Amino acid sequence: MTKIKICGITNIDDALQACACGADALGFVFYGKSPRCVTPEAAKAIIAAMPAFVVTVGLFVNESPARVREIAAECGLDVIQLHGDEGPADCDFAPRRVIKALRVKDAASLADHASFNISALLLDAWVADAYGGTGHSFNWELAAAIARQRRVILAGGLTPENVADAIRAVQPYAVDVSSGVEATPGKKDPAKVAAFIRAAREPQKG
Repeated sequence: MTKIKICGITNIDDALQACACGADALGFVFYGKSPRCVTPEAAKAIIAAMPAFVVTVGLFVNESPARVREIAAECGLDVIQLHGDEGPADCDFAPRRVIKALRVKDAASLADHASFNISALLLDAWVADAYGGTGHSFNWELAAAIARQRRVILAGGLTPENVADAIRAVQPYAVDVSSGVEATPGKKDPAKVAAFIRAAREPQKG
């Protein structure tokens, strides 16, 4: 079954509502240039209030490994998501699992994907000077080709209206949404979150 991650969580109400709707994972952004950035103190408080079996993911962009480890330990993060220009050698945060995001412009963007020894590869749309959360999508055929080879988390422009089609087309390990379920940057729309999760489950029924 395709997993569902709601990213860009900034407050307890949004976190608990996403969990109640059936999210498998929640993402917390530790990147100062993002409107969804949270402090480690805020994330720690939110995570402490979450149900036991929902995975917590910390998103970092070109952060020092020492700082990543420090924040992960302080907040109790389960998984590290590297969403910047990190290379294969930058992805070892054992014992924590690692997701590496690649921004997809064309097939060449994915040429070196096999060199990343990680738990899952997140594929997001390429937008100049932006590291995710843009609302843009990319060619799902490129994602589908990689998803046949390894665990892929599909991101980029997903919404309640298109996520079912995306899952059918790509057959990803998971889908990841942020801006597509927001009322404003950093604040989720409860109805959109619920609709997204319902739609993502639809192709998997039967």
